[in-house]
Amino acid sequence: MSYIVNKVQDDLKKIIADASAKAAEKGALAAVPSGAFNVEIPADRANGDFSTNAAMAWARELRNAPRKIADAIIAEADLNGTYFERVEVAGPGFINFYLSDRYYADILKDIRAKGKDYGRSDYGKGKRINVEFVSANPTGPMHMGNARGGALGDCLAAVLDCAGYEVSREFYINDAGNQIDKFALSLDVRYQQIYKGEDAVELPEDSYHGEDIKVRAQEFADVYGDKYINADEAERRKALVDFALPKNIQAMKDNLTKYRIEYDTWFHESVLHNDGELADTIELMKEKGLTYEKDGALWYKNIEVQTERLKKQGLSQENIDKLELKDDVLIRANGNPTYFAADIAYHRNKLSVRNFDTAIDVWGADHHGHVARMQGALDAIGVGGDRLNVILMQLVRLTRDGEVVRMSKRTGKAITLVDLLEDIPIDAVRFLFNMREPGSQMEFDLDLAVEQSSQNPVYYCQYAHARICSIIKKLKAEGIDPRDCTEEELEALKAPEERELIRHLAGLTNEIVNSAKLYDPAKITRYVVDLATLFHKFYNACRVQCDDEALMQARLYLCVCVKDTIKNILEMLRITVPESM
Repeated sequence: MSYIVNKVQDDLKKIIADASAKAAEKGALAAVPSGAFNVEIPADRANGDFSTNAAMAWARELRNAPRKIADAIIAEADLNGTYFERVEVAGPGFINFYLSDRYYADILKDIRAKGKDYGRSDYGKGKRINVEFVSANPTGPMHMGNARGGALGDCLAAVLDCAGYEVSREFYINDAGNQIDKFALSLDVRYQQIYKGEDAVELPEDSYHGEDIKVRAQEFADVYGDKYINADEAERRKALVDFALPKNIQAMKDNLTKYRIEYDTWFHESVLHNDGELADTIELMKEKGLTYEKDGALWYKNIEVQTERLKKQGLSQENIDKLELKDDVLIRANGNPTYFAADIAYHRNKLSVRNFDTAIDVWGADHHGHVARMQGALDAIGVGGDRLNVILMQLVRLTRDGEVVRMSKRTGKAITLVDLLEDIPIDAVRFLFNMREPGSQMEFDLDLAVEQSSQNPVYYCQYAHARICSIIKKLKAEGIDPRDCTEEELEALKAPEERELIRHLAGLTNEIVNSAKLYDPAKITRYVVDLATLFHKFYNACRVQCDDEALMQARLYLCVCVKDTIKNILEMLRITVPESM
């Protein structure tokens, strides 16, 4: 929270505490009250800039009418040295505080003083957070879920960084296990079909049937010809995967870079298999009595672990039984580890080996059942399941002309991330995917995303910034440059539209902190849309260029504060900030 806003709220609580203590000392209150009370911002500013229910909250404790308690408190309220100019009692006993002109002037001074750092705070105290997102299988193209997850994860990481955390963005590459075996088989069949014909070698139903597999097999054939046709199957499949997998991974990196996502770490699952971390994790689970063998496989005692955790949370055995918990295989009968086993080792690596304070994973909503299993397993091995936070993201529906769109006009296939980035401005994709909370289903309107009007939220915000740049440029052409303003000049910004705009600007740091707390970057996109709305409202009501030079400069000062704040937010979200449109 910004220093000024934080001081205001701290001062309010101190005023109430000190005044109630004085009132008790003088006998106006039966005792010094100790109960909690709320402070809120009234919807109608006629009821104050801040309001507290302290008198109502203490009525039973003090055995007195709330109105009498409120009157006793404000009689002793000392506003000296604070940003409050007056305090009043309203209704049944609400205590309403009104901010002074100095508050509004100092907010603007603070914005200009902080510049690019306005909105940043040390709330996170440098705690290390790993944000893992997208992590698409490298066996095929990235889909709409990856598109939403990319924008969400990257913008969340930016918000956390702005809130004072040390953030690392990570992509987990599933380059081991069943999906790679399936990838190898699919490539193998497509490669053989090039030389033997499609009827000679059948592609199994549960393999990958995408056109991208054919493309990679043909590229392999273009380089190696039929060299591997008569080779040993294991040798041929290894050669195909060694050729195709790096190309797929590089394509993902290129596409995500185009999407303006830069990862700090690309973590390969194969490392866990090859360096012994997965084996060590399995051994640790055995030592802790969390496993058993059945039908040649090694199993994890999920039922036992989850039951114990849920009982500690107060759930009855009857309700636990309704969950129909199941144990999980860690090592299959053929000796291959499951994805779940690798996932436990991977999160142990994040939290115990690399020592992140918190791991945040962005997963699709279909992984809902996996969350409790992972947190329970981490608890059971002593890592701490509460250090893993999972954001479950709902699906995206693409629409055009009000109709759901599933296929690309260009390819006739399901729309991929690449298709989306070729058809829609990246600014719009990143912004619109963060207009809704992760847990809410969303429709992505393809028509709206390309529309250059106030209906398009990102265009609307960019236009507000460009409009201010245009105002400054026009005045400069007339020999008028923005200058610093005195406190007295800024205090003259008293129009309702001016005050409303400044109050909104004052809330940015707190909004970023709340966004970080809730893992919800949509709060920031909504904030900047509201800021653009309030600016346009101010612009229409308060003429910037006017005969009163001091007032003109104060309004120009306010315009620059809005411009810089919009720029800070859009750049944080990696969205371009045009100066003309």
